[in-house]
Amino acid sequence: MKALILGGAGFIGLHLARSLLADGHRVTLVDDFSRGRDDADLASVDAEVLHADLTVPADYRAIPHGWDQVYLLAAVVGVRNVERDPARVIRVNSLAVLNALDWIRPGERLFFASTSEVYAGGVNAGTVPVPTPETVPLSVRDVTAPRFAYGVSKMLGEAAVVHTARARGIPCVIGRFHNVYGPRMGEAHVIPEVALRALRGEDPFRVYGAEQSRAFCHVDDAVDAVRRLMMPGVADGRIVHIGNDREETAVTDLTKLILRVVGHDPEITYAPAPPGSVARRCPDLRLLRSLTGYEPAVSLEDGVRDTVAWYARSRAAGHARAG
Repeated sequence: MKALILGGAGFIGLHLARSLLADGHRVTLVDDFSRGRDDADLASVDAEVLHADLTVPADYRAIPHGWDQVYLLAAVVGVRNVERDPARVIRVNSLAVLNALDWIRPGERLFFASTSEVYAGGVNAGTVPVPTPETVPLSVRDVTAPRFAYGVSKMLGEAAVVHTARARGIPCVIGRFHNVYGPRMGEAHVIPEVALRALRGEDPFRVYGAEQSRAFCHVDDAVDAVRRLMMPGVADGRIVHIGNDREETAVTDLTKLILRVVGHDPEITYAPAPPGSVARRCPDLRLLRSLTGYEPAVSLEDGVRDTVAWYARSRAAGHARAG
């Protein structure tokens, strides 16, 4: 099988590539390296790597066709990145998906990476239940708020993929990722951000939004779910939530787990959550289970230990900022 990963040098892309390669598939990665890194982790995978800016239609000329599977993971993500330049988030994320849909050919099976942020406005408004199924209405409470630029871009992406795929006969699956974490995910996410502060010995140690809760999904489980969904005939044309609903955890408990894994025992202080962040997030995975038989396999403690160990090694080597 031949697989193309657009955004393949990033976090989920590289873990997905390793999984596909381990099963003997041929893999090509495409990235512009604005977020993904050309580092030792990337060099360790036996995959062709192409440099392309997916917002530029002409760059697709260097990308061949004939793929069994195409994974569209390329996007600007991370709350800090989104709030710093929301216009760039909308431009990059929208153009990447629209250009990819112009380029892809019928028969090349497409996976589009979406997010739980598409319904975050409904959770905040109290109109969406938690755990959350795929059938809830998507909403944005304040289109002028920078934080919602990411969710808006993914709403457009979902609509573009569904309708273009239907019109052109392209088999597609949309996966909404829920708080995926793991090695090499960058620093602007809660688990690596807390881990790096703990590794630096911060004391007192501030916890933001301690009362909020999340259901975290280790990247190995997320990759397993994606690959199951991309099997022919399993989820064609479907939007499916991807995550781990077994260990919904308060941010304060997550912080204490990370501190214990690091071996740091500081004084803990508390501060409000960032504006616009949802109080609770947990996916309803009944559809994913019914379609694929998926069950998350990595416990939160094991996943946190794996992630903290990677960041500790990376920090010691002077490369804490991951892709």
